[in-house]
Amino acid sequence: MSQTTVLFTAEQISQRIDELAQEIRRDYGETEELLLVGVLKGSIHFLSDLTRRLGDNVRVDFLQTSSYGKGTKSSGIVQIRKDLDESIEGKHVLLVEDIVDTGTTLKYLLELLQTRLPKSLKIASLLSKPEAHLVKIPVAYLGFSIPKHFVVGYGLDHGERYRNLPYIATLQED
Repeated sequence: MSQTTVLFTAEQISQRIDELAQEIRRDYGETEELLLVGVLKGSIHFLSDLTRRLGDNVRVDFLQTSSYGKGTKSSGIVQIRKDLDESIEGKHVLLVEDIVDTGTTLKYLLELLQTRLPKSLKIASLLSKPEAHLVKIPVAYLGFSIPKHFVVGYGLDHGERYRNLPYIATLQED
């Protein structure tokens, strides 16, 4: 049986997303169109809440990758399961991720997306585990830094469970 311990409440997450949206709009302005690219499935709640707070001139697309399978550690091998539906050439792109763990997935995605010639490409991540990073990733908009624990909730899962939790929690398996 698994046990969770709350790390960030729904209220803390909401407040931080408000702050991130203000930072993003300050950097891009109200009139600049921004394409948010959500990395499925974990980013869905963060992307949804962030999109609502950014107002007009926001478009959304999705990528889906896999590097965890059913385990709690990244395999280090990134697979693209779903690619973008539209071209990003000449667009301001904000790659929206749930968590930067080792950084290998985001490094791969940044390199891939840069070849598609966006006007700009930045990362917004709800969480980052600095102790787990194997590569340096330039996260422009970061929600929270966390210790090297496996976390679930608010879109993050373990074997497709716990995504629906309105908070972020550490997961301890018995």
